[in-house]
This record gives sequence, C-alpha cells and structure tokens, in this order.
Amino acid sequence: MDGDGVVELARDLIRIDTTNTGDPSTVVGERDAAEYVAARLTDAGYQPSYVEPAERRGNVVARLPGADPARGALLVHAHLDVVPADAALWSVPPFSGEVAGGYLWGRGAVDMKHMAAMALAVATRFKREGTVPGRDIVFAFFADEEAGGWYGARWLVDHRPDLFAGVSEALGEVGGFSVTAPDGRRAYLVQTAEKGAGWLRLRVRGAGGHGSLPHQDNPAARLAAAVARLDRHRFPTVPTDPERDLLAGLAQAGVAPDEVGLGRLVEAAQRDTANVTMLRAGYASNVVPTEAEATVDCRFLPGREEAFRGELAEVLGPEVEITWDSLPAVQADFAGPLAAGLSAAIRAEDPDALVLPYLMPAATDAKSLQRLGISHLGCTPLRLPPGFDFLAMFHGVDERVPVDALHFGTRVLERLLRTG
Repeated sequence: MDGDGVVELARDLIRIDTTNTGDPSTVVGERDAAEYVAARLTDAGYQPSYVEPAERRGNVVARLPGADPARGALLVHAHLDVVPADAALWSVPPFSGEVAGGYLWGRGAVDMKHMAAMALAVATRFKREGTVPGRDIVFAFFADEEAGGWYGARWLVDHRPDLFAGVSEALGEVGGFSVTAPDGRRAYLVQTAEKGAGWLRLRVRGAGGHGSLPHQDNPAARLAAAVARLDRHRFPTVPTDPERDLLAGLAQAGVAPDEVGLGRLVEAAQRDTANVTMLRAGYASNVVPTEAEATVDCRFLPGREEAFRGELAEVLGPEVEITWDSLPAVQADFAGPLAAGLSAAIRAEDPDALVLPYLMPAATDAKSLQRLGISHLGCTPLRLPPGFDFLAMFHGVDERVPVDALHFGTRVLERLLRTG
C-alpha cells in the first residue's frame, strides 16, 4: 500500500478547525470533523456509530470483523480536536493544510490528524477490498482529548463500553516516530508507559487589609514563598523499565539521548515534576487580599502517586490548602505480540531500525481506555528526516509532518493490521 489518499485526508481534516480551548462554549469544529470521518467510513461500507455526548462534540467508532472473533480485538484510535493556534506566529495559516517543501503544514499535523488520516485510509481500503484481518479491529476517532477526553474517550468508556466489546489492546499516540543516529540508523520510539497527571489547586488565606499598613499575614506573599519552594524542589530520580530499555537501546547504537534530541524527554521520564502554571490573588492595587490561589501541573511516574503527594505536602507546608485531581499513570508490556508485530511492520519498511520502548511524560486517551482493562501502546509510525524536532511540533508554531512520513506510516499500519 503506497498511502494513496492519506495526504488529502489529512489536509481535509486540518482544514476543519477543531480547536479545543477547554471551554465548551468556544468549541467549533469537532462535529464537522467527525461527520467527515463518518461519511468516508459509510461510503466504504461501514455502519459507523456517531456519538455526540454534548453539542458539537462528535465521536465516531467503527468495527471491522476479523477471522477469529475469539481473539481480543485491537482498537486503533486518534483524536480529532487540536489546541489553539495563533495565526500571527505561523509561517502559513494554521488551518490551511498547505503542502510545501515536502511537508504538510497545519495545526493537528502531528497531534494527531496524521494518525486519523492514516487509520481512515487503511480502514476504508480494507473494507473496499474485502480484507479480513486476523482479529476484530475497532477504529475510533475521539473528541476532546486535549481537555481530558470528558466528551470523548472518557465519556464513551463510561457510557458506551459496548463500542469496545472484546477490545484487549489499543494503538494510539504518542510514539512510532524515528530519531536518527550519527551513523544514519533510525530508532523508533514506542510509548509503553505514561506518567500520571495531577492538578493541584493551592490556597492560602489571611486577614487582608489596607495596602499602606504593615502585614505579617499576607496570603499572596505566603503563597509565593510556598510555590517558590516547590519550584526549587527536585523530586528523586526513579528508574522505570521503559526508561532503562530506551537508554540501553540507545547505548547499543552508540548514541546519547542529547545527540538525537531526546535529552528533555529522558529527563522528564526519570522523575516526577510539579510546575506552577497559574497564580491568582487580589482585586485592587492598594488592598492586601484575604486569599491567594495557584494551580500546579503535576506529572508522576507509575507507582509514585502516593509518595509524590506526600512529598508535595511536605514541601508546601501545612499552611497551604491543597485540592487534588488526578489521572492515573499507564504502563503496558513491550514483550507481547502487538509490540512484536509493530517491530516487524516497521522493520519491513526500514530493515536496520531499532524499535525501543519509552515512557512519555504527558497524558493521552490511554488513561481513559485503561478503565476497561485495555492495554495501550503509543505508536503512530513516522519515518522522519535527521534533525527533525518532532516533539517540538506538539502544540508548537508551524506544526508540520513530512509527506513521505505519512506514506511510510500508512504502509506500516496497513501491514500491522493486515497480519496482526
């Protein structure tokens, strides 16, 4: 399969503005993108389920029966929403879907309308050709991943688990991208684990009063001191299996993480993090406020949530009120048949490739899917040119994906799903 049509599918999806700000009142195009996907699946012969948990928050799920219904089904998924883009900062309009210089440009090109297009290309081809895969394949196109999946994967898992009947494994973001060693050999990273995510809301209260008087109990100052302590704090390094295997594989290839642009990723995967993202206090320049608040983005390693929360409380101190919301860490086995099938499919296209597991610091729809016991690997396969900073494309300015990588990924995905 040469990926015919995948670029046009990806262009069409990018041109549908599916910006997700997290505020339901500002959502614009998720329904339009979902209806686009559903129409193409229908034209190919599927009877897709279209589910809209809230107005204009469209999700699409379709199933292709396999030869052995008793085998656990495989879920192939992508999300259709994207983060906002400031057009003034871009070289091209972010929703133009422009093809230039060998790249497809636009918001969502790598996060993750490229995978939606590849999955749609393979799904429609299989149906039209009458392909019967080894097991059932469920294709899902979710809304709202960028804001936690509450109107997407999380809602469907909680309210429509029937759509995932028999699914034991899933394939989605983030992974499958290549990095190139100095000798030209490529390593493809497959996400087998991701950190847990937590959101702290911190509050400090005090008496408040006139700004012209001395104050020993200023909530804004006390909160500032607490978050400064948190910013200086470094959580302990905790080795994980995916990180050990990644570093061992890179060492085998004679490559240091920094040489292939993975330094920050490796650093983030070795310890918990807590970053202050918002501060709020006061309502007038001459009034000491009665309370101050902060929001902290937290990411913790698998098995570390309890210890992490205890360490946070110790650093912040007893005077800070803490409210905590979290999503669990995710971890899957890299030794199973799906990982082996991925490795084989990638090496069929790139014979000298290394295929290595890694732990991702961010969150995906895998957190929702594991509520149904679905094991998840992050792999949207892309063979990238040397030096291409793929991770910088996520939520970045001038997001783009090589056209050749779209064709490569479609071939890999088709090979995997046909044989796996």
